Amino acid sequence: MHVSTYLGLLRHAEGALADAFDQIGEGHGDEPDIVQLCELLAGKSRAHVERLQGAAHRYGEDADNEPERLKAAEFGGARSGGVGLLRDLQDLYALASFVDVTWTVIAQAAQGLRDPDLLEAATACQTETSQQLTWLNTRIKQAAPQALIAAS
Repeated sequence: MHVSTYLGLLRHAEGALADAFDQIGEGHGDEPDIVQLCELLAGKSRAHVERLQGAAHRYGEDADNEPERLKAAEFGGARSGGVGLLRDLQDLYALASFVDVTWTVIAQAAQGLRDPDLLEAATACQTETSQQLTWLNTRIKQAAPQALIAAS
């Protein structure tokens, strides 16, 4: 069964997303909302990793380095300045989108497996991931004008 591959992929991706939120929060501490919200959103991703424990125990979990490759390509540390913040938020959005669609895959597998516990976890965690994406999208909209058209 290949569900173990996707469980491993998702757990690693959620962990990478949590770490990325931490990096961006720490790197942009001069922005009033960034630190607190990135800390909160990192916590949600870490809780998602924990929610997958039972499914990983039932179906196994294959290690997959794809999220680390994605993270390595995007997060060498927080960038500085307004444009740096904008780019960091876009990178977070890309990683959160990957997590979101992977929750969709897991939800479909849960339906096929007739696993109500996994389906409930996937539904709840995907809802929270959508909230992460909504905040990121809103924050990108706030950051873009100032970063792109304000005088340096």
